[in-house]
Amino acid sequence: MAILPILQYPDPRLSQPGKPVDIVDASVRKVVEDMFETHYAQENCAALAATQLGIPLRITVIDFSEEKNSPLCLINPTIVSRSGETNTKEGCMSVKGLYEKVKRAEVIRVQALDQHSKELDFEADGFMAKCIQHELDHLDGILFINRLSPLRQKMVSRRFKFF
Repeated sequence: MAILPILQYPDPRLSQPGKPVDIVDASVRKVVEDMFETHYAQENCAALAATQLGIPLRITVIDFSEEKNSPLCLINPTIVSRSGETNTKEGCMSVKGLYEKVKRAEVIRVQALDQHSKELDFEADGFMAKCIQHELDHLDGILFINRLSPLRQKMVSRRFKFF
């Protein structure tokens, strides 16, 4: 297992969408293991997308439990339904130090595979729903700052040009 570097904004690779995983084999499971190791090595990390690590695949790992003992891997995830709306602050491991309010669906239904090729179909709400939507944006090449108003995006862009 390996701890991988997390790409930082404005790295252009963060804008590239991940490609669907054709087959969940040993190489994909190794990617998932490395993703979890990287995730658990970070402070205050709820989830990571493969694209944040420069891996162009549609994989995300999630675990925001206090004990870090509730790992969830989503391969080729899709949101099949959305309802309600929230507007809460988000942060991102690829845009460190920035927290902004983002509109998201309050409840979502997700379909995906796990790292053992098991089909998942579940409903998520609250923080889990926000997490999944944030990570699926990454897999589509979208950062949470892309969901801000044009003026706010301009201000964020200026701020990060100096880092």
